[in-house]
Amino acid sequence: MTIANRAFWNLKQQRRQLAGTSGCGLCGVEAVEQALPQLKVLPGAPLPPAEWLDGLRQRIGEFQPLGQHCGAVHAAVFMNDKGELLLGREDIGRHNALDKLIGGLIRRNIPITGGLAIVTSRCSLELIQKVLRAGIQTLVSLSSPTGLAVQWARSHNLNLIHLPQKNAPRVYSPALENQA
Repeated sequence: MTIANRAFWNLKQQRRQLAGTSGCGLCGVEAVEQALPQLKVLPGAPLPPAEWLDGLRQRIGEFQPLGQHCGAVHAAVFMNDKGELLLGREDIGRHNALDKLIGGLIRRNIPITGGLAIVTSRCSLELIQKVLRAGIQTLVSLSSPTGLAVQWARSHNLNLIHLPQKNAPRVYSPALENQA
């Protein structure tokens, strides 16, 4: 295929360089350094008690009215330092659901210390970066994390837990001695 000079020039003029306000944060990024910013290392926090995770998949359903209806959205939910589910947000975009949750926590002045965020979506680096920026010290994902997400969680003292559908929770960070 050959692109005419005029068409090529028009395409080159329309190169994307967006400063997004939500989403994954990678739209318009031209250098890997922009995708891997320097973020503050968290002080570290104890892992949540195992009973907080018991039946969690079912309990977050009350914070997913749209998801219960159509099944085509992601959810992000916050659990406080007493193991109580306080706030949830949904969106077709997994990044947006987490952005909405963090915004809701800030707007309602809900303390995040000792609490945790739960995401129903794939757990990627961008979600790790969002909870790090928010100062939330534990992230529970209903889907497996990517290798880069695990690496960042470990290097930034973020507790990262995967809650599989049929198996026991898997702690990816902090790295436990008995795990591969």
